[in-house]
Amino acid sequence: MFRANSANPFKGPHQNTGVATSGVSVSDAKAAMILIHGRGASAESILTLGNEFDTSELHYTAPQADQFTWYPYSFLAPTSQNEPGLSSGLQAIFDILTNLEEEGLPKEKIIIAGFSQGACLATEFAARHPARYGGVIALSGGLIGDSVSASNYSGSLNDTPYFVGCSDVDPHIPVERVHESAEVMDKLGASVKKTIYPGMGHTVNEDEISHINKMIQKVLES
Repeated sequence: MFRANSANPFKGPHQNTGVATSGVSVSDAKAAMILIHGRGASAESILTLGNEFDTSELHYTAPQADQFTWYPYSFLAPTSQNEPGLSSGLQAIFDILTNLEEEGLPKEKIIIAGFSQGACLATEFAARHPARYGGVIALSGGLIGDSVSASNYSGSLNDTPYFVGCSDVDPHIPVERVHESAEVMDKLGASVKKTIYPGMGHTVNEDEISHINKMIQKVLES
């Protein structure tokens, strides 16, 4: 299973698409959030989510997917069918994370968050690159592949807060995969908070924003 790295970085469609940023500069930030957009969206659009959060102390950064799509098929397809986009997207997150660390923000002060396809990529990244992050947020998403198993991953998330919120009737994200993914993240040592919203649709609601704001405050206070 591919893990992104600095020594031999993966080169694919998302390596030259750039990133968008907002919030305070990294040098002035007390924490950072990597925001990963969904299929058909953009880095600039996911950055607007930062307007919902109760802090002016965060640096926000968002990678841009080539052709606005991280991988071509459903996240439920075999991972081989979603290459090279999948590995390229994982490398893009890894590179941003590494840059933030080099500029003085440790992983414990970095939250990785995504919506839809971006939520799937965020969850998969954390599972393949386990460490103590400030938090991992999956807004309508789960682990990637035709099946998932904790045996496919190794390492510890070391009590990293993992919040996943999703509808029970989401047309893109089967609720069974949300449950399965939460179980895998729990076995990897994450502190899991899972909320299923009856009849919600494929969107983000105020309760999810509230959970994220609480996570941010804990990171800032730690």
